[in-house]
Formats: sequence, C-alpha cells, structure tokens
Amino acid sequence: MAEISTSSKEPGKKGKPKKLSTRIDFTPMCDLGFLLITFFMLSTSMSKPQTMELSMPSKDKVAEEEQNKVKASTAVTIILGAENKVFYYFGIGTEEQEPQVIETSFAPDGIRRVLLQRNQEVVAQMKQLKEQMTNRIITEEEFKKKASEIKSNKTAPVVLIKSTDEATYENLVDILDEMQICNIARYAIVDITDYDKGLIAKLSTPGIPNP
Repeated sequence: MAEISTSSKEPGKKGKPKKLSTRIDFTPMCDLGFLLITFFMLSTSMSKPQTMELSMPSKDKVAEEEQNKVKASTAVTIILGAENKVFYYFGIGTEEQEPQVIETSFAPDGIRRVLLQRNQEVVAQMKQLKEQMTNRIITEEEFKKKASEIKSNKTAPVVLIKSTDEATYENLVDILDEMQICNIARYAIVDITDYDKGLIAKLSTPGIPNP
C-alpha cells in the first residue's frame, strides 16, 4: 500500500510549498509471492524418470550349434567409423563367407531404415499395441508386459554394435537411440576385431586383402 506523508506548518505563514514523500509497503507482495509458488507447486506435474528396458537372457538351454545358427541368421553388425560414418552387414562375418559391407549414415533413410525393414514384424506389432493402449483397451502394465514379449521374439534381429577408435561418444549415443526408435531389444556393444577393420579398409580402398 502507498502512503503519503506531509510536513506540518504553522497557519498563516507563507513559505515554500509542502514536500510530499511517498512510501510503498511491499508486505502484501510477499504473501502474493508465496501464494503463487504454492499454486505452481500443487498444479505442476512432476516429470517421470525415463528408464531403458533390458532384455534378460532366457533360462532355456539351447544347443550351441543351434544358437550360433540362429545368431548368424538374425544378426546385424553395425560398425561406427570416422566422420559420423556407419557401416553395416548382415550376419556375424566369417572368413569362409565374406559379408557385403554397406556404408550409410545416421539420417532417417540410413541405418534407421535398414533396422526398421529388418525388424518390420516387431514394429508392426508394437504399433498395434500402442494403439490399444491409446484407446485404453489395455493398461500400461499390460502394455509393458506384451511389449517385452514382442521384442524378445526369436525372429527379431540381434544387433552387434562395434566402434572404431575414430568414432565419437555422440555416435554411440545416436546408435543406441536408433535401437529404441526401431524397437530393437536384443543388441550388444562388442569390441571391434581386426577382421572388421579389414572389411572397412577394403571398402574404402578396394584391392586391400583382409588381415
């Protein structure tokens, strides 16, 4: 509240005009500030923590030959190179049968399109599942349970991520984001081998034999 104080003078005497001093009381503003803070604290929703789903290994015993066969048929090997380059080939790569290495990028029509095409069955099922949760046909708990079952399908691709010394941490974060976007649940970060380095060198400079 504003308050104006005046100085008293004896009546009948002429002199200088009265000086008026103004004082503003900010005490009510403090109460208003606390009320606003309380209002925003009660009306604002807190952000939920984001977590990454992990697919745990199955307890079922599988023969080693059958396991390697399934891994080779569903595997996609991704190699992170220099200057944000991405290389990939299907399978795990063996000297007996040299894979075809293809260079791509992190663009939407790059490695993402490859993974979506490889994982199109799971992507289609996840799309239907999200529509069911949006329409409130299933609950959030049912969605998480069914999503885990869909992503752990044995026919879903297994992605092996390998990084060269020239790749950056940003490249690794970007490829992990692509795993989430493409609904890839089975992936692993493994060390790059001399054989993989030879494949990249041969692709960059044709005619170089693999080590």
